[in-house]
Amino acid sequence: MVINTNVTAQGSADLLATSSANLAKSLQRLSSGKKIITPDDDSAGLAVSMKFDAQSKRIGAAVTNISNAVSFTKTQDGYMGQISKALTRMSELAVSAQDQTKVTADKALYNDEFQKLAAYVQDIGSKDFNGVSLFAATGNAVTTDDNTGKFTMAAVNLANTDYTAVTSGSAKITDSTSAATTLQLVKTAITQLAADRSAEGSNLTRLNYSKDQLTVQKTNIDAANSVISDVDVATESTNFAKQNILVQSGTAMLAQANTQAQSVLKLLG
Repeated sequence: MVINTNVTAQGSADLLATSSANLAKSLQRLSSGKKIITPDDDSAGLAVSMKFDAQSKRIGAAVTNISNAVSFTKTQDGYMGQISKALTRMSELAVSAQDQTKVTADKALYNDEFQKLAAYVQDIGSKDFNGVSLFAATGNAVTTDDNTGKFTMAAVNLANTDYTAVTSGSAKITDSTSAATTLQLVKTAITQLAADRSAEGSNLTRLNYSKDQLTVQKTNIDAANSVISDVDVATESTNFAKQNILVQSGTAMLAQANTQAQSVLKLLG
């Protein structure tokens, strides 16, 4: 029996230090919900998890971009719905102005309403969405994935001659002849508007498909990342209980090991 070196106590202290470190790490995992606390826990897993996390964030940003593009398109369609009503009324006025029972003063009233509606349609052409023109000559390119993929939406250009022929102020319904000519212009504008709204509907369909695809992709990436980085609470709770017991028993054994040297006093006595 020796006095200077208590090998038993040193061994117990080493084991207690290990158990205490494991207990602290288990506590960190349970409190953070993360399996990987420090890089040495799973260096390769950490690298993969970081890439998954970055990709998930990029996909989330792309989903936001598409959602904003959908809002842009729906706002655009709201205005186009009003244009449709205005052009329909303008065509009705053009037909009414050809009524031979109407005097010049009556037709002037029709023309007055016609011009006000034309000015209304023309004004819509200057509307924007957060500073971006709703009715530009070129369509907006929307990011549709987490890299460089883009979808360019079909443009709706109210500066198209099919519209300006009606809205520029030159179209009139002051008499039967001008009313008949203007009616054809309005019908052409209605045909163009129908084509533009159809293209707009196709834009929405394409955007929604892309959004749904990205949502599924993000869900699966997050699920894969969860397997790597998220702690299994049930398993870790069991490990926490184990390490807690080891710390308590290690503390007791270290105290016991430290008392063994006292037996030397009996030999000396």
